[in-house]
Amino acid sequence: MKLNLFRRFFKHLFILPYQVKRHFPKVVMQRIEQAIASSEMTHLGEIRFAVELNLPLLDIVRKKSAQQRAVEVFSQLRVWDTEQNNGVLIYLLLADHDFEILADRGVHQHVGHHGWQHICHEMEALFRQGQFEAGVLHGIAQIGALLAQHYPVTGQNDDELPNAPVII
Repeated sequence: MKLNLFRRFFKHLFILPYQVKRHFPKVVMQRIEQAIASSEMTHLGEIRFAVELNLPLLDIVRKKSAQQRAVEVFSQLRVWDTEQNNGVLIYLLLADHDFEILADRGVHQHVGHHGWQHICHEMEALFRQGQFEAGVLHGIAQIGALLAQHYPVTGQNDDELPNAPVII
């Protein structure tokens, strides 16, 4: 167990900032933003994407998982703060090669754990092939389809949260 903590500590300590730009250059981030905006024209839900290079070393020592960090980011980005509780966050932690999809309670009750896991498996397959942009865009498309099914546009569609991806 200590060996895993030691490895994780060094992965987070020595990952270089260019890794974010390598996998998500400006043009890719713009395409992700456009995909979110296009998706949100078909439903009343909110999708956010956040990528984080590494965790602070104190969080590593405390054994904070990507899921725990995703919950914090979910709160910081106010994804929970939508009128119909239908916000969804795709959170990617590069140092751990891990990601999470977190959904607010309104949409989660419709999709359930199995639905999110299905999307995660598809995204993970693309990430393993080094296709980070394709993985994120696929996730946005799949999440958008679910949101359109459960929260279709019925009138004016107010964009409650920013569409721009966030680098933490």
